[in-house]
Amino acid sequence: MDGASKEGEKRMDADSGLLQIIYGDVTLGVRGVCGKKGFHYIFSYAAFGMESLKVDGMEWLYRTPRPAFWRATTDNDRGSRFPLKSGMWMAADMFIKGVSIAVAVNGEDIPLPCAPENNRYVDGCPECSMGCSIEAESVKITYTYETITIPAARVIISYEVKKRGEIQVEAHYRGEKGLPQLPVFGLRFLMPTCADKFKYEGLSGETYPDRKAGGIPGIYEVQGLPVTPYLVPQDCGVHMDTKWLEIFRSSGLDNSRKENKTSILHFDMDNLAFSCLPYTASELENATHQEELPLPRRTVLCIYGAVRGVGGIDSWGSDVEEQYWIDAQKDISFRFSIKLTEG
Repeated sequence: MDGASKEGEKRMDADSGLLQIIYGDVTLGVRGVCGKKGFHYIFSYAAFGMESLKVDGMEWLYRTPRPAFWRATTDNDRGSRFPLKSGMWMAADMFIKGVSIAVAVNGEDIPLPCAPENNRYVDGCPECSMGCSIEAESVKITYTYETITIPAARVIISYEVKKRGEIQVEAHYRGEKGLPQLPVFGLRFLMPTCADKFKYEGLSGETYPDRKAGGIPGIYEVQGLPVTPYLVPQDCGVHMDTKWLEIFRSSGLDNSRKENKTSILHFDMDNLAFSCLPYTASELENATHQEELPLPRRTVLCIYGAVRGVGGIDSWGSDVEEQYWIDAQKDISFRFSIKLTEG
């Protein structure tokens, strides 16, 4: 086949939107094209999560996404002694046990393709034992986790990669009797550098389940990653009832990236909540004054399926009203999509 024919074949493959699967020994790779942008995702069996989300040369993950159970305690939380009742969720937020992994290609379950099982997937030939790259319309990988709480609860996170790089994410928390109230339940993404800004459609300002009546629906753009300057650092920056969110980044950790152009990652959220800050919940929790916070270095995006209210009736002991509690004994599920912007 001459060079022109090969180039035409490449363009045809790109236009088809099909995914290429790379069956590694300890990872599952998925790559393809969206418009003029190439994407490459890596799902780890050892790290129990998605460890790389690269689009057009920009890496969007610094660590594998993890279930989020904790938010930094607020003045009202401390006043009502909530952290003393539910403190085990802080440990569960920091440490979690991976239990099992399942993979499906084009809607059909396959044996976990780690070594040596991965050797049978080589250019569609089960007898060849060299390199591998197989096309598919969809790939789904599901991770099951177990919390270190007593009793333990299970969390199931699945990523389904569709044509043109869309990732449909589903999160399921399986409630257990005897567990204390949850502060939040969501999925936390840690990005390599600070975002330049974020844009979303939802309610104006900072909102919580019991503090959103004054929020005005609309499209809002927030420069940087602002942290509310409370005297004592605490949870802040939550946005309820969000339809979609876009994160804008122009800096990365890859020195081979010569162009300092802005990259955008789009999240379809279907009225979920999110926070986009330069700190994790534990970093906020550890600081007793603003000057004790570390220099901003990362983007910490948390997408929430459930958020506990903040109260505010007083700061001396009144609990959050019961309708704004999160019952950890009940199941919680939510879903969202990560989409690539073409061009």
